[in-house]
Amino acid sequence: PVQIGTDTNWSRISCGWQHTVALKSDGTLWAWGYNDTSQLGDGTNLARSAPVLIGSGYASVAVGQYHTDALKVDGYVWTWGQNYYGQLGDASTTARNSPAQIGTGYSAVSAGWFFALGLKADGTLWAWGDNAFGQLGDGTTVARSTPQLVGSGYASVAAGTYHVVARMTDDSVWTWGANSSGQLGDGTFVARGTPAQVGTGFASVRAGGFHSAALKSD
Repeated sequence: PVQIGTDTNWSRISCGWQHTVALKSDGTLWAWGYNDTSQLGDGTNLARSAPVLIGSGYASVAVGQYHTDALKVDGYVWTWGQNYYGQLGDASTTARNSPAQIGTGYSAVSAGWFFALGLKADGTLWAWGDNAFGQLGDGTTVARSTPQLVGSGYASVAAGTYHVVARMTDDSVWTWGANSSGQLGDGTFVARGTPAQVGTGFASVRAGGFHSAALKSD
């Protein structure tokens, strides 16, 4: 382990394939690492070997393979980086080297490999980007460049490489997307394009690259 600078007010950190984005307790967002697809959001394509300031007023951040999604304290979601599959949710497939606003009313964001999800304060879940394995949960395999409604009643969400694990307000867990390693937990290895319930009584969920984990309230 090597300490990054001398500051001790870091509050959150998220890592992509080759870049890192971190949030300080003062709401400032910082990034470093590879930047060939503008995933750092600093207005350039230059790699950075030390944290560079992206902006202020942020509440949380989620990093995909080559893109970044960040939530501000006012509920707005901002995205930047690679956009081949519409994973920035800005109605285009054009890469962005600085944050672009895509919507408001959000309480959480999660990023998969080439897609992302946003949970709104009203419990509705929205998804955008690559959909080759049905990871957007809309019943298709069509990529979407703007947020699409997955459903309502959600409490939290976690995106894996190509799959999603979500917890509802009733503590049931639902999964969808790729399933080649059984990461959906439904007893099969078949991909699913819409949410399927896999259990209940859960308190939190997490998604790895090709596996999932959930903590029960007991």
